[in-house]
Amino acid sequence: MSESTPPSLIRFEDFCISFGSGRREKFAVNHLDLDIGVGERVALVGESGSGKTLTALAPLRLEPEGAKTSGRILWRGATPSSEPVDLLTLPIEAIRRIRGREIAMVFQEPMTALNPLFSVGNQIVEAVQIYQPEISKADSFAAAIELLKKTGIPQPGDRFHSYPHQLSGGQRQRAMIAMALACKPRLLIADEPTTALDVSLRLQILDLLQELQAEARADGGMGILLITHDLNLVKHFAQRVAVLNQGNLMEFGATKQIFQHPENPYTQALVNSEPVRNLAPVIPLAPVLLSTENLSVSYPSGVSTHWFKKPPRHPVLRKVSFALKQGQTIGVIGESGSGKTTIGMAVLGLLGDSAAQVTGQVDVLGTDWQTLKPIERRAMRSSLQVIFQDPFGSLSPRMSVLQIVSEGLDVHFPNLTPKEREARVLDILREVGIDRSALLRYPHEFSGGQRQRIAIARALILKPQILVLDEPTSALDVSIQKQVLALLSELQKKFNLAYLIISHDLAVIRAMSHEVMVLKEGRVVEFGDTETLIRHPQQTYTQELFRAAELT
Repeated sequence: MSESTPPSLIRFEDFCISFGSGRREKFAVNHLDLDIGVGERVALVGESGSGKTLTALAPLRLEPEGAKTSGRILWRGATPSSEPVDLLTLPIEAIRRIRGREIAMVFQEPMTALNPLFSVGNQIVEAVQIYQPEISKADSFAAAIELLKKTGIPQPGDRFHSYPHQLSGGQRQRAMIAMALACKPRLLIADEPTTALDVSLRLQILDLLQELQAEARADGGMGILLITHDLNLVKHFAQRVAVLNQGNLMEFGATKQIFQHPENPYTQALVNSEPVRNLAPVIPLAPVLLSTENLSVSYPSGVSTHWFKKPPRHPVLRKVSFALKQGQTIGVIGESGSGKTTIGMAVLGLLGDSAAQVTGQVDVLGTDWQTLKPIERRAMRSSLQVIFQDPFGSLSPRMSVLQIVSEGLDVHFPNLTPKEREARVLDILREVGIDRSALLRYPHEFSGGQRQRIAIARALILKPQILVLDEPTSALDVSIQKQVLALLSELQKKFNLAYLIISHDLAVIRAMSHEVMVLKEGRVVEFGDTETLIRHPQQTYTQELFRAAELT
């Protein structure tokens, strides 16, 4: 071991996870050799199904029921000089003592991982008291508030009493990190800790982890295993990178070496999977298909103190105006709470039954969307379709692909015969790269990329002129993302579609958009040609967004 190499904290030796037995045995992780040093930051990258999360869950013995493990996971415990123990052979009682106290985990979705019935402060206190019962309740409360302060949550004394739904996405993730660090673990496993966050918040969370790791050096150092598919973050954060593909370790080495000189073809494809800009220019005289004029949306804020007064309203969008032409893509960017999704909901006419108050004008194909009766709006919906963020959540698990894709035909073209309907479904599936063998299969039988193609087919079968794309690739791996974006670009050229794309991934916006709208607190702070705006952003807010995404 060289002087620059830290002593090993945890080491996977010939580690395997498999499911089934005999001929049906399938290896999810296959003979993995991987080590993380004391105080080191290692990133584990790869596509969905590569075995990243299973590898991360194994030291805590949280692998799914039915999984079989073999090999060794050697853990050095309290100090680097400790004799290593094999975590796979320890009794579960010993593992429970290690969970949280020595090895802690930050999960991908804090809204799911946090208990909605307890304040975030009490959940941190619970973690402290379980693993450090000798600490008094008063000291546990003080420790929880100090952890919230250390993780950068404003007004930690007040936020101690907040429930998860009362915090922003970034604050919830910080609270999860505070809980994980409550017992000063030796190893922190962060499983996609920034996936649901905006690009600026992502860097803040990783900077926070590095600061907390630096503080932990006085106690012997803390290792971090980061699992992510965001390669830009890996470049900023990790010291070494391990690349997994279908359970096999393809490459493991220094971050700079992996990104600048990848040796394995799979790693090369992964590193070079940035979305490619391939847009057709907008015809100067192209008609405007969708426009808004002074579009504003507000919601009730709190409860009125007098029965005869209306409660005050909180503005979410403030006088937003834009015009989307045929064959054009407008990208909408901004941090959480900036109003991106609200724009999509407003132009789709999906805010009418909520407490939202919508003012201003929305024109769809030259018609004032706001003044249409429900039956008139329904007739026009075939021209205005939407593709959602999570294809698995937006596709009914009880319907076959044939039923899912033809559902819109049943509403808008009820006179089609079953044979005609199936022919149209086959035609549109062919357009998105899905063959006829998929007709009678269900969503769970497809990969994430295939499910998103099915969602695109469902929207396109009605031959719309406008598509609202709400984070269409954020749930996909980078290589699959590149394929889906290329498909959307080709479909736009072929059918002359207009796209309104909402995303916090600025690389996606750059690849797909002719113009970009930058939102902050419901206001448009900049709007213009994509490349011009990226090269010469005028507003400090825009400059910070692009700098965080390495677009300037």
